Amino acid sequence: MPKVRYYGSMKKLYSIFGILFVWSTAVFGSPVAEHVRAEQRTTLSILGTTDVHGNIWGFSYEDDRETTNSGFARIASYVDSVRTENPHTIVLDNGDTYQGTIMTDDLYNKQDLPHPVTAAMNTIGYTAMTLGNHEFNFGKQLVDRIVRDAQFAVLAANLHLADGSHYTDAATIVNVGGINVGIIGLTNPDAPRWDGEKVDPFKFDAVGPAARKAIDQIKDNVDVLVVTAHVGLFPEYDEEYGSDGANAILALCPEIDILLLGHAHIMLNQTTGKTLVGAVPNGGRYVVRFDLTIDGNKKIVDRSLSIVDMQAYEPSVAIRAHPLIKEAHERTRNFISGGSFDSESSSEGGIFGIASVNFQPENEIRGIPQGKIVDSAVVDLINTVQLLNSGADVSAAALFQDNSDIKAGPINYGTVFNIYKFDNTLYTVEVTGAELKAFMEWSAEHYNQWKPGDISISFNEDVPGYRYDMFAGVDYEIDLSKPSGERIINVQYEGKPLEDEQKLILAVNNYRYSSGLKAFNLVSGTRNWESPNSIRDMLVAYIKEKGTLTPEVDNNWRIVGIDLESPYREEIINKVNAEELDIPYNAALNIEELKAAGIIQ
Repeated sequence: MPKVRYYGSMKKLYSIFGILFVWSTAVFGSPVAEHVRAEQRTTLSILGTTDVHGNIWGFSYEDDRETTNSGFARIASYVDSVRTENPHTIVLDNGDTYQGTIMTDDLYNKQDLPHPVTAAMNTIGYTAMTLGNHEFNFGKQLVDRIVRDAQFAVLAANLHLADGSHYTDAATIVNVGGINVGIIGLTNPDAPRWDGEKVDPFKFDAVGPAARKAIDQIKDNVDVLVVTAHVGLFPEYDEEYGSDGANAILALCPEIDILLLGHAHIMLNQTTGKTLVGAVPNGGRYVVRFDLTIDGNKKIVDRSLSIVDMQAYEPSVAIRAHPLIKEAHERTRNFISGGSFDSESSSEGGIFGIASVNFQPENEIRGIPQGKIVDSAVVDLINTVQLLNSGADVSAAALFQDNSDIKAGPINYGTVFNIYKFDNTLYTVEVTGAELKAFMEWSAEHYNQWKPGDISISFNEDVPGYRYDMFAGVDYEIDLSKPSGERIINVQYEGKPLEDEQKLILAVNNYRYSSGLKAFNLVSGTRNWESPNSIRDMLVAYIKEKGTLTPEVDNNWRIVGIDLESPYREEIINKVNAEELDIPYNAALNIEELKAAGIIQ
């Protein structure tokens, strides 16, 4: 019958195709099996933190209050929620993690004690951490402790010892849900600019070539490539070669699936080629979440990036109840209020002085720090202490935070931390008058040039406030009608014009010496003295000796070359202060522009 013959003919064909199928499967793999695998799906969640800066509890020690949206305790709660949702979760940190609070900087970073930051990260269950530049602020001893005590990989592919050997791992490979994930860490190669001799045991390489080398070493053994780099997207100093910017990584390594950035304290959510690129601001306020959907053939079929605000999460009980973390938190608060700390500390705590009144002048315009527009008592205090301790002729100091102040009432270590946030030591260096003026010009780049119609002073968004120094020991004027490089005028030392060839001793902190004076070739001399203690400790000792502290301002500098007067000025400033207009921080209020915008009729 035709049906039987048909079947018989097909049976022979099936036999032939069967033999071919078996042969092709042996040689090429089963297309059916490959299709089945392609239908399988695994979602991999990779959570990234960066620039947490020692914020474990979610607490501001300098003013003794809880925060509402930051810290490892909230990060822990978020991580737990994601792991409940997806067991295939990896948690990574991108550095600048161990510096930034009184707890870390003044109590735990300088002594070989079990570290509360390490305890928090071990408890959360981090997979890996990349060293940031601030991990080197306290020398090799702190980095050694981090590597020794971490129950996670500590990475830095571009960090070597003097003999060329890797100091720590360049990369780690972890298997999650059957997927091999390669994680490469890159630290910031500019650390020597900021920490000088503290990083002498290390050699730092450019991030791009180091990433390329590390990828080539692991790429055949991984299904997903993740890079965590403690740099910004764009070069910070090396604009010509990009050795300190992530764009060089992207250009040399287009196969990267995920790139976590940091250091710049900015929000970043973008895709470059196939690479998801994410970054978040500091303090543990946000987490970057990367989600990859991967099929059974280990191909990424979907990818996404989101930025998650920690304000929605309550602090983790597991973190806050951890014996070491709880003890560290209580010790820090007690150190500030009562002055005792069980282990020896280089600093003194408790209440050690009284401020008669607030030190900083009131801001005329909301969000515009009056202490950068006129000479003020906070920076004058810092410079006075630096001059007394160093014996220098001239001193330079910055208002690190626009809202730094010494408020009327009791002064404790939190007060000092508020006006001097970094654990800097003090250097002196011999400079000529010409070099000092060049340094002053470099500093004054923080201001925008005044133009006719401006009724406020604004600040250059490319020059952060912590880079702006104010000077004591000389009298000077800053002419903001002039462009950068031509603003410092009428510089006098001891009542006489400062001559270019005249030699003076300048006091600056170690960071400014390395990252400013030397990095930009502003001075030819080298450091001739370093303080045995921190500038914060000097401030504590000075205030303790004084007892009652009264603001003193010598008004040795002023801004000139501007005319802020206008019949509309009061009206416009009132609108800013009433939050009807944006804060004019990086662009001045300009009458003609306000008229063109219809704000002034």
